[in-house]
Amino acid sequence: MSVYTAVDRVELEAFLAHYSHSKLLGFQGICAGIENTNYFVTTENGEYVLTLFEHHSAAELGYFLELMAFLAEQGVPSAHPVADNQKHYLRTLKGKPAALVLRLPGSSVEQPAAAHCGILGAELGRIHRVGQEFPQHRANNRGPGWWLQTARKLQPLLSREDCTLLERELVFQSDYHFEELPRGVIHADLFRDNALFVDEQLTGIIDFYYACDGLLLYDLAIAVNDWCISDGVLDEKRLWAMLQGYRQQRSFQPCEADAWPVIIRAAALRFWLSRLNDLHFPREGEMTHSKNPDVFKQILVLHMTNQQRLRICWDELQNAIFP
Repeated sequence: MSVYTAVDRVELEAFLAHYSHSKLLGFQGICAGIENTNYFVTTENGEYVLTLFEHHSAAELGYFLELMAFLAEQGVPSAHPVADNQKHYLRTLKGKPAALVLRLPGSSVEQPAAAHCGILGAELGRIHRVGQEFPQHRANNRGPGWWLQTARKLQPLLSREDCTLLERELVFQSDYHFEELPRGVIHADLFRDNALFVDEQLTGIIDFYYACDGLLLYDLAIAVNDWCISDGVLDEKRLWAMLQGYRQQRSFQPCEADAWPVIIRAAALRFWLSRLNDLHFPREGEMTHSKNPDVFKQILVLHMTNQQRLRICWDELQNAIFP
């Protein structure tokens, strides 16, 4: 959510003329995230988020916007897209596909407590459950094929140690396919900055622009890697809370137990690679920033050295919480 494409007041007012909104009161670029251009927009009728999509084509954006609307209508606190006067969610601004969505209250939690993790886990489980009824489909464009392609591009730029670690993990992951695991709609990027809270009330899940069809367990692992790791250590209280909340909405399958230690490594690998890619191949923008890839390298190493504990912890949780 950096600002790559600058929009001035006149351009924004012309864009808003296609919606049933009144006078523009103000707007401000959002310096968070790394993929699209985003602005907070305030009109006399309310507050919104304007997104200009820097990579996605108009053809594929229908999936994301329809998914956000579907989930919001199912009671998930997702930002509902705003339709223009022709009842379209998507328009063009500065030559880029653009959409306006309702701005949700709340802010992200920098240091989540176990209570936050339990609430977030329950909502993720609900997304996975109700998402089974969503009729559209989209492949994961950051899956194993992307891992290999990105690794080849990065390897000449990495240290020998990082190249060895990366190659070792790619070989390890290539031995697993998990065709039997439950699949469905996944958020695929449910980090702390993509969830909004007011105290301990979850008020919004945002940024569905990586959403796709995928392994439900992988989506949960992505969330655990961000929400449940503190100072390089897996916080088992947060983990217990998140899995307990999640299980209230979707039952785990027996096959997911064996897959868990592998899938949580795959989730760390994916974000280590994407952050390395953003660091070494940055995109130009008016107001941009990249995130430290070493965070996910350390998480990957943590999981590699604690495979047995990951499985034991899963079994303990299942036996203690879900008899």
